Amino acid sequence: MNFDINLNINISNFIDTSTLLYIALFSPIVGSLIAGIYGASPKRIGIGIIVSSLIFLSFLASAGLFLHLYFGGSIVNVRMMDWISAGDLSVPFGFVADQVSVTMMLVVTLVSTIVHIYSIGYMEKDKGFNRFFSYLSAFVFSMMFLVMSDNFLGLFIGWEGVGLCSWLLIGFWYERESATWAANEAFIMNRIADLGMLIGIFLIYWHFGTLQYDEVFAKVNSIPVDIISMIAIFLFIGAMGKSAQFPLHTWLADAMEGPTPVSALIHAATMVTAGVYLVIRANEIFALVPEVGYFIASLGAFVALFAATMALVNRDIKRVIAYSTLSQLGYMFVAGGLGAYWIALFHLVTHAFFKALLFLGAGNVMHAMEDELNIMKMGGLRKVMLGTALLMLIASVALSGIYPFAGFFSKDKILEVAFDTHNYILWGTLWLTAGLTAFYSFRIVMLVFFGSARYKDFGIHPHEAHGFMLWAMTPLAVLAIVAGLFEHQFIDFVTKILPVYNFSEGIHEIIGQLVMVTTAIAVTGITIAVLSNMFKEGLFTNTFKSNFIYKLLDNQYYIPKIYDEVFSKPYRELSELFWKSVDLKIVDATVDGIANCILSTGENTRGMQSGNLSIMLRLMVIGITVLLISAILYSYADSILTLLQGVLN
Repeated sequence: MNFDINLNINISNFIDTSTLLYIALFSPIVGSLIAGIYGASPKRIGIGIIVSSLIFLSFLASAGLFLHLYFGGSIVNVRMMDWISAGDLSVPFGFVADQVSVTMMLVVTLVSTIVHIYSIGYMEKDKGFNRFFSYLSAFVFSMMFLVMSDNFLGLFIGWEGVGLCSWLLIGFWYERESATWAANEAFIMNRIADLGMLIGIFLIYWHFGTLQYDEVFAKVNSIPVDIISMIAIFLFIGAMGKSAQFPLHTWLADAMEGPTPVSALIHAATMVTAGVYLVIRANEIFALVPEVGYFIASLGAFVALFAATMALVNRDIKRVIAYSTLSQLGYMFVAGGLGAYWIALFHLVTHAFFKALLFLGAGNVMHAMEDELNIMKMGGLRKVMLGTALLMLIASVALSGIYPFAGFFSKDKILEVAFDTHNYILWGTLWLTAGLTAFYSFRIVMLVFFGSARYKDFGIHPHEAHGFMLWAMTPLAVLAIVAGLFEHQFIDFVTKILPVYNFSEGIHEIIGQLVMVTTAIAVTGITIAVLSNMFKEGLFTNTFKSNFIYKLLDNQYYIPKIYDEVFSKPYRELSELFWKSVDLKIVDATVDGIANCILSTGENTRGMQSGNLSIMLRLMVIGITVLLISAILYSYADSILTLLQGVLN
């Protein structure tokens, strides 16, 4: 279906486009500073409203830049000031609003606006209300800085800012040991990956002599392929950390310790999408090394299936949705690795809408269930939470890839690319994952909203969320339904700077069959989930929970335990060894010895300052005697040296 917009708007006639860029970029940080000033003050709803309004202002400015570009306007480049100027290195504070960055800006600010408004209700009873909004807006600013920068170093600054803010937000409830542990895990995992990205940026400057996107991409064909391969590999290592690709994936599910609005923002519009954005932005580099691209696609397909299998058995509603994000990121990397960059971006956009909707819906359920997350303790919630049930049902259908919901259009395109490039193993992996995705999505729906009200056995009295929270979620539901219908407009817009992926003639002849096969596996997954829980609640879980495979999946393939045994415990033991053997016995002993020596000297010489006249006279005589002897020795120094030389000879 194709919707044509016959409207021509020249935004620059109303407001300068560089002003729009500044508003879009800096409105979130202004909100963060305002909330930060009152961070330690009692909760103020007004702070939430002001900060949310500033995020909405950023969205309006981003929308203005989008309209400017959509109707034929030129790319907006702004150079604020020189930043680093040393020798041949010159890096400005420069920002760009082109078709790729403005698409990301729209997604980030739209989802962030909804999350901020939702958070006013979600965090209303939290004593850290003001602090939360300060962190959340800083998170948005960092992501905007990342996507709007016109050079790799600016991207890295935003990249690190996103990492810092995620640490603050995941560990927001720092009184909980589990929250601080999860925040530290996310931070450390990303630091490991960021070292790789930093090496990639160093290699870019070393061989290109610049870090500006346009200058690097203009010279990319003149650099040896082996150098380009190294750059692509190191950049992707950075992307692996931010987008939680195997083996740096364990932090993503543990990050659920943070408030649910944070999870929605991390998984839908910030943080994890940064890795995909990097591959899309640097497509000129990755396109020259198809071997690296194939590795990215292969890893993405593996992660898609790997995460989906773990989501099948998990009982924590937020963790299931987190594994879903990990799986969908795998889809995006398959598209990017196979050179279909606009399709990767398309799935990133559509995924943002229904994933944010799922997390916010999970937040409603969590509040209603008095912070209970175990889906086996829920059931029948549609009777008291009809609005949330409907919204999460829409998001689940979109995630499952059912026509005409948004997920159908973007996910099917990735499967078509895999089939078109004759990567049938990748296609088969993604096809199977589509069925598993549909199953675990509706497993949540059935166990949470249908069946008997199991929550009554635990003395829980659920209630629906505030009306304005449901209304805030409604735009996401609408976009989860209709966003895919604008596929052709999206293609025309982003392929002005991204390469067009041309499907072969053969794929057009069988595209109908591919769509039917993919839809069939999704419908099968939904049917199994519905029937298995309609006739016997939790049939899947209760039947297989003693099975080895079930335990393997439930324990995340024992990878966290392996990491703990192979890395964490040896590191702790080595640290304890150095603490006891080196730090205490050598370093501390040396410092303490020096201090004790000085203390002892002071104790032994303090008598000199007693004020006793006889002692002072004795010391004076001793001092004069020492001075006289020194003067005599000095005056006869040459004679003494000559005498010593004669004796020695």
